[in-house]
Amino acid sequence: MKESIRQYMQVGTISFMSYPAIMKGDSPETERILKRLIEDPYFDALEISWIKDAQARARIARYLAQANMTVCYGAQPRFLTTGYNINDLDEEKRTVALNSLKEGIDEAYELGAVGLAFLSGPYQEETKEESFQALLDSTREACAYAKSKGGLRIELEIFDYDVDKKSLIGPTPLAKRFAEEVRKDYDNFGLLVDLSHFPLIRESVEESILPIRDYITHAHIGNAVVLPDCDGYGDQHPRFGFPNSANGLEDAVSYLRTLLAAGFLNTERPPVMSFEVKPFGDEEPDMVLSGCKRFLEKAWAQV
Repeated sequence: MKESIRQYMQVGTISFMSYPAIMKGDSPETERILKRLIEDPYFDALEISWIKDAQARARIARYLAQANMTVCYGAQPRFLTTGYNINDLDEEKRTVALNSLKEGIDEAYELGAVGLAFLSGPYQEETKEESFQALLDSTREACAYAKSKGGLRIELEIFDYDVDKKSLIGPTPLAKRFAEEVRKDYDNFGLLVDLSHFPLIRESVEESILPIRDYITHAHIGNAVVLPDCDGYGDQHPRFGFPNSANGLEDAVSYLRTLLAAGFLNTERPPVMSFEVKPFGDEEPDMVLSGCKRFLEKAWAQV
C-alpha cells in the first residue's frame, strides 16, 4: 500500500501488554510509562486500563487530552487479575464482576476514552447456554450504563475458548450470535478482533472476520504460539518473529487486507488498531515495541 497507514487506521498499543508491570493498576511506574507512550509521536491512540491512584489518573487524563490522542479503555485486567467472571452463574459473583465493569466505565469516561473493551469469562460445556444468557444480561446492563453517561462504546474481545483463557466468546459463530442479540437493543456495542487469537481458536483470518464484519469496531494485531511444548504457548502474545510462533508477515498482510476489504480499515473514519504484544521472559519492553512498529510498517507496505 503506497498510501500512509494513518489514512486507514489510528495506530495504538495496549499499554498494559507492552509494559506488563502496570497491568494491576497500582505500579509506581504507571504514570512514567504512560507519559512516555503519550509522548511517542508514532501512536495516534493508546489503550490503558485501571489506574487506582485517583490523582495519577487525573493527571494522565490531562496528558491524554493535551496530546490529542484517541483513548481506549481495556477492562480485561479487571477480570484476568482478579478471577471475576462477567458470565458467572452465581448471581452474587456475576454482580461483583459487573460492578467492577461499571467502575471501569466510570474511569473510561474520566480518561476521555471512546471505547471500553472486556472479555467473557470461563464456562462449562453443560451450562453453556446459561452462561451465554448471563453474559447477555451483563453486557446489556453495561451498555445501558455507558449510554446513560455519554457515547462510550462497549466492546467484547473475542478470546480462545479451550486453550488458555477458555472464554465463552469464543468461536466466531457464537460471537456473531451474541453481537446480533446485543445490537437489537444497543447500538453502542461492538466486537474486538485480535490476530493473536485466530490460531488459538483454529480459524483462518477470513473465518474470524468476514462473518462478523458488520459488528467489528476495534482491532488488535499480535502473535501466538500454538505448539504446546514450546515457549510462549497459549494466549501470551509474544513478539513478532518469536520462535515457533503462528503469525508471520504473510499472516499480518492477510489480516490487514481482509480488514480493508471488509470496510473496517477506511479513510473516512479510521479505526483504532493496537499492538497486543507482550515481552517474554527477560525481553526488553522498549525493544519489543520498536520491533512491533517495524513489523507493521513492513506488513502495510505489502497490502
